[in-house]
Parts: sequence; structure tokens; C-alpha cells
Amino acid sequence: MKKLFLSLFVISFGIGISAQKSVAQKVSELLAKMTIEEKAGQLSQLNSDWEDLTGPILQKKDEDKVALIQQGKLGSVLNVRSVAQTRMLQEYAMKSRLKIPLLFGQDVIHGFRTSFPVNIGQAASWDLGLIEKSERIAATEASAFGIHWTFAPMVDISRDPRWGRVMEGSGEDTYLGSLIGVARVKGFQGKGLGNIDAVMATAKHFAAYGAAVGGRDYNSVDMSLRQLHEIYLPPFKAAAEAGVATFMNSFNDINGIPATGSKYLQRDLLKNKWGFKGFVVSDWGSVIEMVNHGFAKDKTDASLKAILAGSDMDMESRAYIESLPQLVKDGKVDIKIIDDAVRRVLTKKFELGLFDDPFKFCNDERQKQQTNNAEHRKFGREFGAKSVVLIKNETQILPLSKSTKTVALIGPFGKETVANHGFWSVPFNDDKERIITQFDGIKNQLDKSSTLLYAKGCNVDDQDRSMFEEAVETAKKADVVIMTLGEGHDMSGEAKSRSNIHFSGVQEELLKEIHKTGKPIILMINAGRPLVFDWASDNIPTIIYTWWLGTEAGNSIADVIFGTANPGGKLPMSFPRTEGQIPVYYNHYNTGRPAAKSTDRNYVSAYIDLDNDPKYPFGFGLSYTDFSYSDFKLSSESLTANQTLTVNVTITNKGNFDGEEVAQLYIRDLVGKVVRPVKELKGFQKIFLKKGESKTLTFKLSPESLKFYDDDLNYDWEEGEFDIMIGTNSNDVQTKRIYWRK
Repeated sequence: MKKLFLSLFVISFGIGISAQKSVAQKVSELLAKMTIEEKAGQLSQLNSDWEDLTGPILQKKDEDKVALIQQGKLGSVLNVRSVAQTRMLQEYAMKSRLKIPLLFGQDVIHGFRTSFPVNIGQAASWDLGLIEKSERIAATEASAFGIHWTFAPMVDISRDPRWGRVMEGSGEDTYLGSLIGVARVKGFQGKGLGNIDAVMATAKHFAAYGAAVGGRDYNSVDMSLRQLHEIYLPPFKAAAEAGVATFMNSFNDINGIPATGSKYLQRDLLKNKWGFKGFVVSDWGSVIEMVNHGFAKDKTDASLKAILAGSDMDMESRAYIESLPQLVKDGKVDIKIIDDAVRRVLTKKFELGLFDDPFKFCNDERQKQQTNNAEHRKFGREFGAKSVVLIKNETQILPLSKSTKTVALIGPFGKETVANHGFWSVPFNDDKERIITQFDGIKNQLDKSSTLLYAKGCNVDDQDRSMFEEAVETAKKADVVIMTLGEGHDMSGEAKSRSNIHFSGVQEELLKEIHKTGKPIILMINAGRPLVFDWASDNIPTIIYTWWLGTEAGNSIADVIFGTANPGGKLPMSFPRTEGQIPVYYNHYNTGRPAAKSTDRNYVSAYIDLDNDPKYPFGFGLSYTDFSYSDFKLSSESLTANQTLTVNVTITNKGNFDGEEVAQLYIRDLVGKVVRPVKELKGFQKIFLKKGESKTLTFKLSPESLKFYDDDLNYDWEEGEFDIMIGTNSNDVQTKRIYWRK
């Protein structure tokens, strides 16, 4: 009995000790058992060929991937999005020697089953709470479909709307982009990895991808280290500090070094200086693409340079699977470097709880519950309306009366379904049935005694004018015409760079023909980027920018048009007057010969044929009501280093509608050891005011807000004069000056 008792005690004690092992200990024990081939497998990710599969039926082309999984030589699969598919592949992984579970990744960019406005549209809401909630919903839905990991948020700053991926980002400003990036990370990862509704987030594309030369996707980036650190890196650093699980490197080379092979970015800066503990995944095939860059001789050389630089996982190129074992055996890569990368990957799998239950995200009931969540759609409708930007409302035709006798909806997007998703949505077979069209959204809110007419008018991107006559006749029958123009949903996004960002095809010609009828026009612009629409801007008195708003697009748009929602969106990017003005952005430097706002453009930094200012500035957006700013006060005109400046301003809703306003705080450092921008956003507050209501807002500025990088990359601030500006957009501000002493 004593022996039995002792044995039971030892067993139970051992179980207790095992249960108390840290993740680090568990990873170390597993690493010790792994072969170099299995380690290389954990650092490899391949695309799924099972997209439409509902059961374990394999096509010939899938067999090698299944073999890799069963041999424990594949760590992750992307583009698998159902419980049935993820369970099937995880079962193959459980047949491997060490039974290391797979990670399932998916581009969940602006929603999953419920799609939300494209990301730049979300940024136009300037509402961090809504943005975080949208990613919380996206994570809840995606995880219910077996997904562990999303390749978002994209936190690239971009000042070039020709670049198609501005759709996926938060615009041109570092401060706003950093805050939005953190909100997205918090939304995706929720209360922490291991929770059933949390997915790993990815900060991408590391780094400076948004500054691609010519706005051309996959192109080179060339800039000073100071600009890199001041403009393009802060959103990534903020994401790292927020606990983002992974980073993705970018396709571009930066100053001659492909980001995938950049030791400075990935190892020196991210992992060492910033202390990032997650792992870095390459972008699709970017390891092998270093051969095309002329930076690597072949796949083996590319693998060597990528792993030494700190790129932990190879997406899709099979370079690590095929090359790393031999590189280690040849002594070209220290096994410690491999182990560090594998440790990072395995740690995330343990944190997700996949070793305890590889199938924890494979729950049929959860998938069913999140397939059509009515509350999520309700939120999507609200979010869509708050992302709309009112550009013009000169005749006050908006909000439109629901009792308007006859309304005509004209344009190629009126009855579109899938297009409302915008680019980078997750496609499902029932999308056409689920998405609310603009026509249906408007029709459902018009009075029953009213009539809604429709004419397509033209296609999005060809020269066919055969539908013009029908559109003109339809317009003549209406009291009000709603024109729906813009760019197709697949004209912005990855690999969708455009040299011409005007209305495509004959859309502008159609607009001019409808304008000739003399009917009141409400122009609705659908896009994933800032477009150039000068003629419309100069001739159409009512314009709303709707981006692409997602599953509930039609309802969101109708809510704005009929005044159920008062638009309060603000532009997160400057809108250029023409492509020749690009890049144009609010926080530019002054020059030795600044152009005054006059007609004299000789021997100053100006175009002789175009104003310097954008057509619509960063932070611009109107409302159905009017807001006034008064009692702008600073707590002091002179401060010392340990003091905080308090900025007060009173905002009054002096119009006839309740509404939201985004008050924006900017600074200017007048003299610095390096030139400073003419404005820098340093704070904003979004407030709701009932008509006639006033509120006093308080902003705080500390010396931390004044810091910048000098030419030696020292990060500090200088004593001197500063302009403090507050207003409704980056152009329309009030200014006061202070002196801040060290």
C-alpha cells in the first residue's frame, strides 16, 4: 500500500509539475525533439487548394501538400475558411510524428462574413471605438470558421492615391494611422490569444511600402532614414507595443535592400531594439522574389539572406522547405537562428491553445451562429453611414425628403451587389443574396407613394454610350437624380495601381449629359481611394463620398441621403486636383521660396498651371449642420520642459440638425535643427452635439508631442516657438503661439 501510495503521489506530483510548465519550457522540450526538416516545415506556409472542398476528397495537385502536413513539414496554410476544411487539414497534421498543429491564415481585411467599409473609408470615420469593434466582430466571425490568423492591419502610410493599396490603409497621417493600427490590433486579438474569439493580427507591410515610387505596387522605395523613422515606422512601433502577434515584411526594396532580406529592419530594429517577441512572415513569395531584385543568386541564396535577416516564415515560395536543412548542414546557417524562428512560431501555437486542442476553432455550432449575425449587420449599417464624407451640399438638397415624388438612380453601381464589398473582401457563395444594393436601400426608405426609377447609363470602364439616351430620359421624369459613379471595386487594392484616377470610361460624359437636363443632382462617388473629379466638383453642388461600404452599403447610403444619419466623416487623405500634383499631403515642409496664395507663381515653389493646395484637404468633411469654434485658449504662452499645455476650445452646433464633429489639433515647430512640417496632427476628438448645443473640449500637449528625429536619428525636442492650431480640417484652423523652454 505504501508503494502504491508513493507511486500515485509521484505520478500526481509529476502531472502537477507538467501542468505548471511555462510555454517557453514546452517549446524548448518540443524543439529538442524536432529534426531540421521539421523545423524548416514550421517556418513554411503554403496556399490552400481546398477552397471549395466540403470533404476529404483530394485533387492530384494537393497530394504533395498533404504529404508535407502528414510528415510534419508544413507549419501553416492560408486561404482555408471553413470548419470542415480546417478540421480536415488539422487531422492530417495529427498524423505527423510530433503532432504539431497547423496555423490557418486568411486575409480578413475589412470584415469577414459581415463586410464593413474598405479600410480607408473606416479611417474617414475617425472613430477608433467603431474601428476596434469592427475588428472584434471580424475576429469573432473568422475564428468561428476555423481561422487563427489574419494578415491585417495594414499600417502603411501613403501619400500617393495612385497606389491601389491606399484602400487597405488609413491614409497619409502618421499620428492617425498609428492610433487606428492599435485599435485594429486590439479588435482582432481581443482579450488575448487563447480566447476562442481572438485571432492573431499582423502589422504589415514592414516597411515603407506605401512610399513605392510612382505609386506602383511592388516598386522600390528610396528615402532617408530620418523620414523612415519619423513618418513610416511609428505605426509599426505602436502595433508592436500593442502586442501584435506577427509582422509581415514588404515586397519593396528600401534604399537598395529588399525588406525580406533587411537585417536592419527585422533583426536590429524590430526584434532587438523594439523587443518584438512574435514572428515575421514574408509576403507572398517575397523570399524567392529577392532573386528578381538581383539581391540573391537563387532560391538557396534567397533563403540564406532572408533567415539571417530575421524573416521567420516563408509564405508560399517553398524556399525554406527546400533550402534551410542543407544550409544548416553546410554550416552556413547556425541552428540557433533556426531555433529562434521556430520558437517564435511554436510559442504562438501554444498561446492559441492549439496544442491542448488542435480543433478548438473547429466548432460547427459556432460557425453556424456566425454565418448570418443580425447584430453584426446592424453595426455594419451604422459604421457604413459614419464612414461617408459629405463633400458638398451647396443647395441644401440633403437630407432628401422621403416623400420626394420621383427619384432617379442613375449610374453603373446602382444595382451592384458584390461590388459593395470593395477589394480584399472574403467571398462567399451567397454574397449576391446578402448584400444590400444602393437601389434597394433607397427604395426601402422612400415613401410608398414615391417612385424610384433606375437607369444604368454606362458601364464602369469602357466607351459604350448606348445607354445614355435611356438615362437622360429617366432623369427627365424625376424630381431629383442620384448619380452613382466612381471606380469598380476591383480597381483599387493590391496590384491595382492607376496612373489615371479620374472617373473611368464615359462616366463623366454621362454626368455631363444628365447635368444638361437641369435636374437637381446628388452625386455619390464609390471608390477605394481619392479620385480626381474636378469637373464634378466645380459643377455639381451636392457630392457625397461613399467609398465601398460593405454588406449593408445600400442601407448605410440611404440612411445618409434621407437624414437618418448625419454624415460626419473626414478625409484621411488629401484629394489632389490632378495626377500631376501627386504626392500632395498636408504635413509637407516649407521651402526657401514658399508659394503664397496668389496668382504670382514666378520663382517660387509652385506649378505655373495649378494651385499647390489639394482640391480637398486632409481632415475635410461637411455635415448637414454647422459648427462654430470659439474661446480658443491656451493655459500659458510660455512653458518649461516639465509642464503640460492645456488647450481649450468651445464648439457650438449652430445648425438645424444634431451631428458629429471631429475637432483637430495641429502644431508647427517654427525653427528646428532639421526643417519641420508646416502642420502636424497631434490630437483629435469626435463629439456629438445636438442642435444649439455647445461643448468645451480640452486637449493636452506635453514635450513628448514635440519630439522629432534629427539627422543623426536622435529623438528629442527643441526649445522654441510653436504654433498651436485647432479647427475642423487641416486648412481651416485658428492659431496661437507659445514659447516652450527646455
